[in-house]
Amino acid sequence: MPKNIEIKARIHDFAAFQARAEALSNTPVEIIPQEDTFFYTPHGRLKLRQLAPDRAQLVYYQRPDQDGPKRSEYYIFETNQPDALKTVLSLALGARGIVRKTRFLYLAGQTRIHLDEVEGLGHFMELEVVLREGQSEAEGQAIARDLMTRLGVREEDLLEGAYMDLLEQTKTANTPTPPPPASR
Repeated sequence: MPKNIEIKARIHDFAAFQARAEALSNTPVEIIPQEDTFFYTPHGRLKLRQLAPDRAQLVYYQRPDQDGPKRSEYYIFETNQPDALKTVLSLALGARGIVRKTRFLYLAGQTRIHLDEVEGLGHFMELEVVLREGQSEAEGQAIARDLMTRLGVREEDLLEGAYMDLLEQTKTANTPTPPPPASR
């Protein structure tokens, strides 16, 4: 199973962060609109990432919900029939929700730097240090920590879960509590 070390954090100044990411990147930015449909699973997370009408990736991953660098294990399945696959998975597992975002992808060595504009949530960044064969988690964490420092990521801005979790929390926080029943 492929592995990476990843972090996710809130961004307060998108333009400044983007400038720092561009300075570290050894490739030009790739802008990728994404729609992720999350499905209920007994463990891990499963999402269908639609990249185009005829192109998507089914991504299953497991990682702890903790802030800071964490190990993530994942499988990716490519499909040219995203609508049919979404229908089957929705019927079989139930759709948990949809995350829509525009991703700005930068590459810095073995690390993918993502700047995300997430609909309904705001601006975030992710680092994914793709571990090489035989490379230890400690090495990956050291790379992630170094990039966090160079990008100006603050510890208090680190996030634990997925964007889907944040959207659910936002929805719950914004749902009004029904009034108590009237007494007679």
